[in-house]
Amino acid sequence: MSILHDLAATIASRKGADPDSSWTANLLSKGPEKCAEKFGEEAVEAIIEAVKGDRDRLTSEAADVLYHLLVMLAARDVALDDVLAELTRRQGTSGIAEKAARDRG
Repeated sequence: MSILHDLAATIASRKGADPDSSWTANLLSKGPEKCAEKFGEEAVEAIIEAVKGDRDRLTSEAADVLYHLLVMLAARDVALDDVLAELTRRQGTSGIAEKAARDRG
C-alpha cells in the first residue's frame, strides 16, 4: 500500500499549486465536480478493457482509476487512510450483511 500512500501524498502536495505546473494541480483547480467526472470517465474506460479482455490495457486503465480516485478524494478532503479504515472496519463482514446494514441505515 505504500505506493498508494506515496501517490496520495503527492496529490495532496499539488493542491493549490499552479495549474500549469502539473496535471494533478490542473485537475484539482477545476473543482471536485470535474475530478469526479474524470474519475467516472476512467472507470468506464477500465470497464471497457475488462469486457474486451485486454489484460495490459485493463492494468493501465486500473492504474488511471486509482490515481483519479485519489484525486477525487483529495478534492473533497477525504484521506486515503479514512477509506482504508472503512475497509478495515468492513473486513470479515459478509458483503451481503454489510450491504444490508447500509440499506437499513
